[in-house]
Amino acid sequence: MKIALLQTEIVWEDTQANFDLLAPQIAAAKQAGADLVLLPEMFACGFSMNAAAICEAPDGPTARFLVEQAAQNELWVGGSFPRRGAEGQKPSNHFCVAGPQGQRHGYDKIHPFTFASEHEHYRAGEAFATVEIAGARCTLFVCYDLRFADEFWRTAKDTDAFLIVANWPEKRREHWRTLLRARAIENQAYVAAVNRVGEGNGLAYAGDSAVIDPWGAVLCEASRDATMLLAEIDPARVADARARFPVLADRR
Repeated sequence: MKIALLQTEIVWEDTQANFDLLAPQIAAAKQAGADLVLLPEMFACGFSMNAAAICEAPDGPTARFLVEQAAQNELWVGGSFPRRGAEGQKPSNHFCVAGPQGQRHGYDKIHPFTFASEHEHYRAGEAFATVEIAGARCTLFVCYDLRFADEFWRTAKDTDAFLIVANWPEKRREHWRTLLRARAIENQAYVAAVNRVGEGNGLAYAGDSAVIDPWGAVLCEASRDATMLLAEIDPARVADARARFPVLADRR
């Protein structure tokens, strides 16, 4: 499977402007041979706590954008958006992955970022999500989830690639880069993580999107500029790493 990470700037709380920015980039990823395109966390609005104003229905504009882009470009597209909950329930930070035949899979961020009061505006998810894409088992996580190794451990045996979408601030960029490699090494799986760049609501974002292989080697990595990264995900390489160095078999 070839994966494309679209490391982009995000126009603050302007959904249509972000759609207009991203649509040609998704088409370019298709031309480059991508089977899956990953967009950053809250790619259509930025990491906003203005949940009441920006949250959308499950079939709202952002979900439709993902479904339409997947169908038009005949690939998979994923990113998160603020998804409205049931009556009396907070919205969730929902990572949606849409497929070329209308498939839709989703994951609600299990760990809201309390340091930024995300938990006051968005509810915590309760279930993991693993999706098979082009023969690779892909488990979905969002930003702050990266700090919780136990969640990755619990899903590792059924995962070839962890897909992470984020708005991770520049001031903690070394945490991001270190934890990405740690999650790949300790779980012997690929990690494909896309972060935004630019400025959003007073915070600077340095990007550092990356794809890391099951041995911890960085296959590709971006810096501070908006860009597209491309990498191959090979489930056979995951199986080989786990057979040759059976760490997961010793996990308690």
